[in-house]
Amino acid sequence: GMARAPVPPGDVRAGAGGGSMSRSVGIWMAMAAVAVGCSHAAAVQDDEVKHITEFRLSREDVVEVSVWKEPELSRTVPIRPDGKITLPLLGDVKAEGLTPQELETKVQKQLATLVRDPHVTVIVHDVNGPRVYVTGMVGHPGAFPLRNTMGVLQALALAGGLAEFADRGSITVLRADGRRVEVAYDDLVTGRSKVTLGPGDTVVVP
Repeated sequence: GMARAPVPPGDVRAGAGGGSMSRSVGIWMAMAAVAVGCSHAAAVQDDEVKHITEFRLSREDVVEVSVWKEPELSRTVPIRPDGKITLPLLGDVKAEGLTPQELETKVQKQLATLVRDPHVTVIVHDVNGPRVYVTGMVGHPGAFPLRNTMGVLQALALAGGLAEFADRGSITVLRADGRRVEVAYDDLVTGRSKVTLGPGDTVVVP
């Protein structure tokens, strides 16, 4: 009995070794998955940034200023009535009137004297300027930032398009001043009707 006793501990040790080996492989795979996930998220953010670089920031917009690998320097902040945002280390930074890319460059330059090789991303979370509203039988009813000379078709596209059972024949635009404009979807598509939206207008799809 005594002679065989040392063998099981050896087996147990081998088993434990195998276990830790497979565990470390599991952890490595999880880390690889996280790395892939991160790069995907970064790509999405870059697209968002590209998508919104054509407009300039205004007061009350909410921006996320993200500094790569420096979470304590990253902030999501509203642009104040004086047109500035407050950031760690930098204090007040003028943001109003800049494009998101210009704000990125400005913050990056100012941080470069304090942080080694900073990489800054600006993402716009809320555009609190003029909006149009789309309600009724659409994919995503809601409030959308008003772009210059936006028509009903563009607003419907932002709202995810017409729902399956929408009445294409009688889309109503409720003007901010109380007037009503009725238009058929097919007339908009063919160009027979053209309705340009203004701040505060609501598109109703029955």
